Amino acid sequence: MRLSRMTDYGVVVLCQMALAPQGAVYTASQLARQTGLPLPSVSKLLKLLAARGILRAQRGAAGGYGLARPAESISARDIVFALEGPVELTDCVEGRGGACERERSCSLRGHWNPVNQAIEEALSRVTLLEMAVPRAPYDFIRGVDVGKFRSEGV
Repeated sequence: MRLSRMTDYGVVVLCQMALAPQGAVYTASQLARQTGLPLPSVSKLLKLLAARGILRAQRGAAGGYGLARPAESISARDIVFALEGPVELTDCVEGRGGACERERSCSLRGHWNPVNQAIEEALSRVTLLEMAVPRAPYDFIRGVDVGKFRSEGV
């Protein structure tokens, strides 16, 4: 599974916004400059994320885009769904019907659903705020004294 470039850009833009004070508003050009992303892509993302309820648009002289809710209440799942749609690793997802010509005789029919659900649940557990805060190397190893690794030059 690989996310599209636009979804990657979307996460970069949202992380930039998540680190700002609550209620901050950005223009597309500000975010493009701060993130180094192309302005047309940032503009497109902001409109799409606003249409999907992740961002709020504010009109007027002090207008721009801001997070629709606090960064800690926006999940990676929310972002992926807004930009990619539901997690479906294969075309043979139960309930789609007709996506595969072998669907009726396939022994794997319905077996991908638990995998899709597991990925969706994992994405739901990670917040935008967690993705935005820079992490030090080895911080992903739970229960390990990270300082010890750093002091030993690992």
